Amino acid sequence: MRSTFAESKVPQVTLVFWLIKICATTLGETAGDAMSMTLNLGYAISTAIFFGIFIVTVATQVSVRSYHRFLYWGVIIATTTVGTTMSDYLTRTAGLGYLYSSLLLFGIVLAALAVWRFTLGAVSVNRITDRKVETFYWTTILFSNTLGTALGDCLADTTPLGYEGGALVFGAALALVAAGYFWTKISHTTLFWTAFILTRPLGATLGDLLTKPVQHGGLNLSRITSSLVIAVFIVFAILFTSRKAGNHPSAHEGGS
Repeated sequence: MRSTFAESKVPQVTLVFWLIKICATTLGETAGDAMSMTLNLGYAISTAIFFGIFIVTVATQVSVRSYHRFLYWGVIIATTTVGTTMSDYLTRTAGLGYLYSSLLLFGIVLAALAVWRFTLGAVSVNRITDRKVETFYWTTILFSNTLGTALGDCLADTTPLGYEGGALVFGAALALVAAGYFWTKISHTTLFWTAFILTRPLGATLGDLLTKPVQHGGLNLSRITSSLVIAVFIVFAILFTSRKAGNHPSAHEGGS
């Protein structure tokens, strides 16, 4: 009889997990901007393309019965790329601006978690095995990554902090979350989602720092080249992770 643990479809949450997550969000920013700006496809068309990629990858992920590390991280990258262009569409093309887009997306994330809890009785990201749970899991990730993009742009573009200062602020916030994990009794599930959201604006500000023009506070590196370099690094990092599934924070660790 196959064990529940063996059927888990998420990786172990370790330091390498968060390193890959930050790199994936940075790649989402550079690749999303490369599609919408460098290739000049615009935010709407780029969002449609990346959303199609997300649907294909997440459908494959949900349909398989075991953990596949490259497939899992492929879906994560798909959420970061579509999150970038979707956020840019809301803030710029739709004219909502950074603040209202952030508030709207924050509300959607909270709504996704509320429906998840109402439907299944708990919001636990430990051992994702059931398709219904996994659907909520990826929906929340998609909108949390979109929210993170809006937050990163809001802080970097509307305050004197710029991209470097924004990256430092979000890095410090993540350090506080880590301290909360090790030295407080705050729900580990809450801390997981907080960190998951915060890594996105950190990656967004790092991506903008690499590729934006010098006069706008960036290093003016090629979006396409930067994306390729980050993608190669992610592949090598994934190779150093386990082929076996792991655990996300469980309800027994203060989750709900």
